Amino acid sequence: MIHVRDAATSDAEVIARFNQAMATETEDRGLEWQIVLSGVRALLADPARGRYFVAVADGEVAGQIMITTEWSDWRNAWFWWLQSVYVHQDYRRLGVFRAIYQHIEALARSRPDVAAIRLYVETENQHAQQTYESLGFHFAHYHVFEKALRPPSETTPP
Repeated sequence: MIHVRDAATSDAEVIARFNQAMATETEDRGLEWQIVLSGVRALLADPARGRYFVAVADGEVAGQIMITTEWSDWRNAWFWWLQSVYVHQDYRRLGVFRAIYQHIEALARSRPDVAAIRLYVETENQHAQQTYESLGFHFAHYHVFEKALRPPSETTPP
């Protein structure tokens, strides 16, 4: 049985650990613990920054998704961005991601001011792309550009 709920402040450390694991697995990148933990705590303390959902199985947090929002003046509605998607290795292929995603999609559909759900995925992560396609996602024909303003090691929450 998988139960999906809003993350609580008591989930901050497991979410931060999951974020570190995700960065290692998907980008072979190490994240500094204190920065990640501070970032997770900042979001949990301020709903304007976003919202975490966790899936609980066997009494343990098994997976997570973070939602951030983007206003579209073209659509006069919100886009919900899925970020920090992670399922613990022990719970993969058991429907954890699907349960969290279906919960989020139901919330989004219940609101007339949400136009779409978006996400970005590593270009090499074919497995994730297949999973997202199976849930009805498609390529949006956009490329994401980024200009770093400071190295990640210098980025700390205000």
